[in-house]
Amino acid sequence: MTARYDSWAMARLVPEGPKRAGRSDFQRDRARVLHSSALRRLSAKTQVVAPGSGDFPRTRLTHSLECAQIGRELAGEIGCDPDLVDAACLAHDIGHSPFGHNGESALNALLASDGGSGFEGNAQSLRLLTRLEPKVPGAGLNLTRATLDATLKYPWFDGPKYGVYPEDAEVFTWIRQGAPERRLCLEAQIMDWADDVAYSVHDVEDGLHAGLIKFNTLISERAVVSRTAKDLYCEASVPELEDVFDDLLALDIWPRSFDGGMESMAALKNLTSELIGRFCVAAQEATLAAAGPGPHTRYSADLVVPRRQRLECALLKAVAMQYVMTRAGAAQAQALERELLTELVVAVERGAPGTLDPQLRPSWDQATSDAARRRVVIDQVASLTDTSAIAWHHRLCAP
Repeated sequence: MTARYDSWAMARLVPEGPKRAGRSDFQRDRARVLHSSALRRLSAKTQVVAPGSGDFPRTRLTHSLECAQIGRELAGEIGCDPDLVDAACLAHDIGHSPFGHNGESALNALLASDGGSGFEGNAQSLRLLTRLEPKVPGAGLNLTRATLDATLKYPWFDGPKYGVYPEDAEVFTWIRQGAPERRLCLEAQIMDWADDVAYSVHDVEDGLHAGLIKFNTLISERAVVSRTAKDLYCEASVPELEDVFDDLLALDIWPRSFDGGMESMAALKNLTSELIGRFCVAAQEATLAAAGPGPHTRYSADLVVPRRQRLECALLKAVAMQYVMTRAGAAQAQALERELLTELVVAVERGAPGTLDPQLRPSWDQATSDAARRRVVIDQVASLTDTSAIAWHHRLCAP
């Protein structure tokens, strides 16, 4: 499979000596991400429901593993290297902060208020992979150019969503040499769709399992869900979304009720499997119909996802937003999480470099501005899990 990728795609920022035979460069990339401490920490970082609130809901780690399984199979059908896409899927959330997107907004506000470039989970992922996660000094995990490019969901510096901080422009330029400006490579497009499929389907599964989502409620409140999808996740009219949602709910794959028994659990897993298959097969068939039988890699084709499947995915995201993420008490809990992270950043900064992990202390000593030192502190706090952030706050901020 790697024969379809040239030496340019398989180059590493820091050249490495010969490795033992029998493993491809992309298999090594996948192994490096899989064995990284940053990936392990995702097991205690919020996906939708906070870790420890139950054994069933996903964490960032289980979401990343499921995303990788979806991505590698779709990649294989289209002609991309499955290990490359697997590695990108495993790494796509690796830079997320404690408390999910809520924590991300708190860290972003702290950096922006200090005149810095802000905090963005995708840009932090690139920073971890190329700088902070130890494997090769000065190059992070030292992944191949193609794998790093496949992690870039937002290969630009600006906008509400972006994939790189100005401080990391040099490595970004190396990764993107020869790439069309602001265009995702095919492997990144597959990673992005696998991410959408995984979290939209699995968030609904978690909500049904927890009793927060009821099938009959979806039918009676389809207009509410459609408006949420229109406002947050897609460009479509409410009537069009209602029609799509009606057709989706009419499929015989939906469990009409859930009581936690064996039959309803099996029905719920069947729903998950059928929806994932529906989304992936649609993308596979549409892509190969547009680009030819392949194999396709890098910039030889774009992933084509039919409009109907994109709208169905947006509706599932809206279901989770409506009934899970904005459930009673969520706003108050999220405000407390943001307050905790804000206080923790101030405490770590006040006590730095002694409050920093040893590997980050040289960066603090070398920083030449308050903004640069604040970035080091954010690197520290962003690396923490939900549980370790609470423990650090208790230790450093206790009255």
